[in-house]
Formats: sequence, C-alpha cells, structure tokens
Amino acid sequence: MRVDILLKGGTVIDGTGVAARQADIAITDDRITAVGDLSSLQAEREIPVAGLTVCPGFIDAHSHSDAYLLIEPDAPSKLSQGVTTEVNGQCGGSAVPKLGEARLSSDWASQTYPIRHIAPNGGVSARTADTVGPTWSTVASYRALWDAVRPAINTVQFIGHNTLRAGVMGYAPEQAGPDQIRALRRALEQALDEGGWGLSTGLLYQPGKYATPEEVKSLAEVVVAKDGMYATHMRSESARLLEAVDEVLDLARATGIQIQISHLKTSGRSNWEKIEPLLEKLNNARAEGINLHSDRYPYVAAGTELDIVFPDWAGAGGRDPELARLADPETRKQIIREIDASGRDWSTVMIGGAWSDTVAPFSGKTVAEAAETLRLTPGETVCLFVEKDLTRTGGFFFGMSEANLHRIYEQPWITCGSDASLRAPTGPLGADHPHPRAYGSCPRFFRLLTGRIDGFAAICSDEEAIRRMTALPAEIFRLKGRGVIREGAFADLVVLDRTRFRETATYTHPHRFSEGVEKVFVNGALAYDNGVFTPNRRGRFLERKA
Repeated sequence: MRVDILLKGGTVIDGTGVAARQADIAITDDRITAVGDLSSLQAEREIPVAGLTVCPGFIDAHSHSDAYLLIEPDAPSKLSQGVTTEVNGQCGGSAVPKLGEARLSSDWASQTYPIRHIAPNGGVSARTADTVGPTWSTVASYRALWDAVRPAINTVQFIGHNTLRAGVMGYAPEQAGPDQIRALRRALEQALDEGGWGLSTGLLYQPGKYATPEEVKSLAEVVVAKDGMYATHMRSESARLLEAVDEVLDLARATGIQIQISHLKTSGRSNWEKIEPLLEKLNNARAEGINLHSDRYPYVAAGTELDIVFPDWAGAGGRDPELARLADPETRKQIIREIDASGRDWSTVMIGGAWSDTVAPFSGKTVAEAAETLRLTPGETVCLFVEKDLTRTGGFFFGMSEANLHRIYEQPWITCGSDASLRAPTGPLGADHPHPRAYGSCPRFFRLLTGRIDGFAAICSDEEAIRRMTALPAEIFRLKGRGVIREGAFADLVVLDRTRFRETATYTHPHRFSEGVEKVFVNGALAYDNGVFTPNRRGRFLERKA
C-alpha cells in the first residue's frame, strides 16, 4: 500500500478525550487512511514528527471571517494557531445574503473584493475587482466566488438575522409586520437551500434589536424545517442576562431548535454574581433535553464597535443616520450628554481598530486616556472618534471576570470560539488594531484549561482540552468526519509542540502570530509549514448534513 503522506512517530491526541498514544498517520488525498504502527507503508512524502503532538484541526466555533476569507485566503491569524474550520456568519451579521438595503459591516465594506472569472476554456478563478465593497448578493453567488478563491481553511456559513432583516425591511427601528415576516422567511429559506447552516441573531445590535420574540420564532421554524441550527448573541449579556437566557430557552422549547449561545459571559462587574444562576438555568435546560451548547473566547475583554455605547436612538438606522445626528450640533450635544451620564468606567474601554489620522494614535489606549489627552469629556471623545472613523472605530470592553471565565470553562459543553475575523500582519487586513483573540484564542484556550497560565487552575487534561476544540464542536455543528483522528476521517490535522504552544498577541500589539504550531493540514493539503503559508489551499465550503 502506498500513501501520499506519512506522519511518523508523533504523539497522537485523537480528539475523543482518550489518552495520548504514539502512532503514525497516513494521508491519501483528503482522508486519513491509517493510524498506528505504519512502518511497512510506503509514502510519497514521509514527515518525521517524533517529539511533537498530532491532533485534529481546531474548529473555531464562533468567527466572523465570511468576507475576509475572500481577500486573505491564507487565513494567516487562524491557520497559524491551528484552526482548520471556522463557523462564520455569527452575531446576526453575515456577508450573505446581501439584498435590498443590507450593508456589510463598515470594516468589511471598506475592502476591495475579487470577482469570479470564467476563462474561455471554462476554467474558473478569481480576479481583483475595480470597485470597493462586495461583488456578490446571494449565498449561491458568494459561494461560487469562495470556491474560485479557494481559501486555506473550511467554512461553515450561518445566515445573519440582522443582514437578512436589513435586506428585507431596511434599518428602520420598527417591528416586522406579517408581510415582512413572510418575506424574511422566504429569504431565509433560499439562503439555507443555497448552503446556509442555520440562523444567527445579534439581538443587541441594529436592526435585530427591534425584532420581537415572535419574529425570531417564525424564522426558527424555517430553520427547524431545514434541519439547521440557531446561534445567538443574546438580547443582553449584562443587566438582563437571565431574562435573555429565558427568551432563548423559550424559543428552544417552542420550536425544538438546536441552540448555540454565543460567547457566554456575565458582562459588567454588577452582573458577575449572576454566574451561578446563569449556569443553573443552562444546565437544567440541558438536563431537560434541550440541545444547547455555548462557546467562549479566552479573554475578559469584549470587542465590538465603539458606537455600541451610543444611546439606542442615536444609533438607530445605522451609519448614515448616525453620522447625520453627529453633524447636527444640538443632537450631538444630546448624545454627548447621555454618554457622559451613563456612569460607564471609561478606564475599562480601550480604543481598538482606527481608520483616521485623528483616532489612530489612540489605538491601544483607553477612552479615559484619550479624553485626558484631548481635554474632552468621554462623550465628546467617543463622538469625535466615531465621526472621524465613519462609525468604524473598534473598542475593547474590559467588563468580565476571570473567576467567572473559569466557571464557564468548567462546563464540559463549552467550546472555543474566537469571536474574531481573521487578520494578517501585512496587506489589506494589517492596517487596523484587532482584538488579540484573532491571533491567540486557540493556544490561550488550551493553556487556560490545562493550567499553563499563572493564577488559573487546571480544569482538565490536555486530551480533554483538545476534545473541546475538535470533536466537541464537530459534534455540535454535525461536521461528519471532522474533529477526530481515525481511519476515514478528513485529514484536518495540526502538528504542534505543546510545550511551546502559546499566544503572543496582546491588546497593545495584536498582530503577532501564535507559537508552537509546526504544520497544519486541511483536507490532506499541507497549508502551513513551520511559519510558511503554502499555496496548497484546499479549504471547503461545508455542506449542511442531517
């Protein structure tokens, strides 16, 4: 028997949670064809991996790389930390379908994307478009472009409720009427038929926050009929956290839909004490039979747009109405007054991504520091930054508890999700200032669970930590043949040095690759080799399976 690749002498952690063992792994085409003592096999290429660990490729259970995979298909920040599959389209905001008035998020929309090119001989490729912004509309057209670009990693594509709603009824702060709900259902059904995995909501964001539970329930019924899933950034993760959980559980009981609660947290010091009631609700629901899991990034600062601190009325309608309000002197004064009266501790809010010369010097500094330097109030500072960056300013919000993060990670049904789109140190994605989770979530998750970070007691073995990053998310999202090392499984594999596996990205210096990952295979192709992103890109747009 002759195989394509033979990994010789590695320590195999197979993703199932069982003890590590010494074994060889044979790869032929896109599959693992044998595991064990394979000394008798011949291979086109033999790779010695003695002293290293071989495990399944990591699955980022909550990601936002939908659009960026098309312009940085090497997926540098993700592939270098061992990610071979991302679950995209989260928090209600997906790149598809882009219908009607729907706009991509401002950071996505500012980029130039390729177009699908069909050569005279029938070959399909991608070439640079001449215009800024998306070059697709439906899931089908996005998917065709994705296949032409062929990113290095696999994607699972959720359909964002906010994107869907904006495409059907715009950004007006209003409830959906019967005709609009029917249109939403039709659009969702088409998106699922064209490859969408399920529905995601971001009920804290525009315009999804205006949706009633009845609207969400109606769309969930479409998803259930298609055997899809529901992932949710809940309506609240702070003051009304427990009520938001009740809304999710009511939906599950009413429809039977499978639930993935996004980035489980208790945000804001006054809400830290809710951790035990929160976990009790969720564990009781699981015991009741509700199919529910969650993900969480291994950091205690959230990351989103800075204008999330605006009063609801000031952010209604999205970018253009928001900027118009800032341009009106009296309205701007009212926004500033309400922000300054919010009682927020501005020393816990850091400026992230910046897009103008005014804001860029303050990336990595807190709003309090920026306000002091500029001799402005925090409200004046926020309004200035949002205006100059055309609403694109990023923010890091340090409002979570490390003790609560530990409690959340003690739950065996929690997996790792970065809540970040991919980044690169150079090129079109190297100009902003991302959250360090874009580069470091997998190693930091592993180190937190296994007690390799000072002050954070070990929760589980290395084998169980790997299971939480591989077989568990594969089971949650029903990714057949992924997340495990066994004969017949897809050859998504990571070769790493566990003693060196660590994140190096920080809040002040986020564009830094993780260490310890030696090689990454995706569908049998060696995509990352000792710091080199190879041209062997074999990622796939994964199909929803029952």
